Amino acid sequence: MTDMTQTETMEFKTSPWVTEVRELMKLALPLIATQLAQMAILTTDVIMLGRLSKEALAGAALGNTVFYFAWLFGLGPTAAISPMIAHILGAKPRDKAGVRAATRMGFWAIILLSVPLTAFLFFAKDVLILLQQKPELAEAASHFVQPLGFGMIFSLGFQVLRSYATALEKPNSALWVMLAAILFNAAADYALIFGHFGFPKLGLVGSGIASASSYAFSFFAMLVVVFLTPKLREYRIFRRFWRWDWPKFIEVFRLGMPIGMTMLFEAALFNSSMLIMGTFSTAALAAHQVALNVPSLTFMVPLGIAMAATVRVGLFAGAEDRHGVRRAGLTALTIGGGFMIFTALFLALFPRQIAGLYFAADDRANADVLALAITYLRIAAAFQVFDGVQVVASFALRGLKDARMPMWIAGASYWLIGFPLCLGLGVWAHWQGIGVWIGLAFALMTAAILLSWRFVALSRLTAAEPA
Repeated sequence: MTDMTQTETMEFKTSPWVTEVRELMKLALPLIATQLAQMAILTTDVIMLGRLSKEALAGAALGNTVFYFAWLFGLGPTAAISPMIAHILGAKPRDKAGVRAATRMGFWAIILLSVPLTAFLFFAKDVLILLQQKPELAEAASHFVQPLGFGMIFSLGFQVLRSYATALEKPNSALWVMLAAILFNAAADYALIFGHFGFPKLGLVGSGIASASSYAFSFFAMLVVVFLTPKLREYRIFRRFWRWDWPKFIEVFRLGMPIGMTMLFEAALFNSSMLIMGTFSTAALAAHQVALNVPSLTFMVPLGIAMAATVRVGLFAGAEDRHGVRRAGLTALTIGGGFMIFTALFLALFPRQIAGLYFAADDRANADVLALAITYLRIAAAFQVFDGVQVVASFALRGLKDARMPMWIAGASYWLIGFPLCLGLGVWAHWQGIGVWIGLAFALMTAAILLSWRFVALSRLTAAEPA
């Protein structure tokens, strides 16, 4: 009886599902920590600007909306690098030339895209006024986003290096860089926003300069890490940098642009919600920024799991291990969705305490912002699980190089369902911020159902075949 129990225990420990959980989390945990570190930089900006004034916070929120919109256009090609490298290594584990070419073409893609994207940011004020934002908020946003634009190419370059390191299962490299960047950004914010350490007090302009400098710091620090890490250095990704590889370059855009559009559809919905909030009041916009920042932090965990799922699914797909593809995706969906159940409870139970972290609760001038932020956080709790499931499903499909259908699913979920609900309930039904947040919740629910169904359907077809 004892021998049988020991045998069953050994079989359980060596089960492919248990092995997949272990391998997924080994890759995901550093990615989660990196995402949280990246969000810590944004949170530092939000907290410091909130201490400066709610007008400064609202202006930065609009400025970040414009910057993020432009950044996503460049992010798509960088996101294509991980699944490309995963497929290459799944098929030929020592194909250094293929890995090098994919990474090199990723760099060329962002070099070509950064110039027009940076130029676009200098017209942020005109864009926001065209979108019917208050002139004083549009002016404040432009003060923030114009210096921030100089960090565009460095931010995208960091993402190329990070995708390369992640695909080679060296996610810790980006983590150490982001931890250092938190300290760099906090010091730069403190110095340039408030005028410490002998620097002038620049307010919003200082925050933009600090963020752009942080992007440059992250890129160059990541370069150093790549050259100091033996596994990353051995691929010599800058060797023959001027050599063109048209098939890889085309694939970077063929895969990357639908990925970018998928992210853009979602981000544009949330950015549009920011613009809608800007038409209500400064208090509504500031509360919305806080309420978005908190679930954005919790979202980093399923996002890290999703990024790991892209690599795991891609490796199995490259090796033509069809059962492995299904196992990797379903494992990630279960873990990502399960974590978000706990975060939903946290947001539902402690919204007042969370909102109080961003504004001085005893300041009567902040009473309206606090009340709105508490309401929005309670609604955010309702869509936490859907948010986690949709991102894991989307990234698992990315590991299969399935990018076009997820793009259309995202477009339909966010713009045929989400945006009309945000606009209809928020503006036409006069529910204002509550209506906008209900629309966001329904959009995420639709995306989660359709994207997870897509992965399950595709993996069922392949899993039915012999491994």
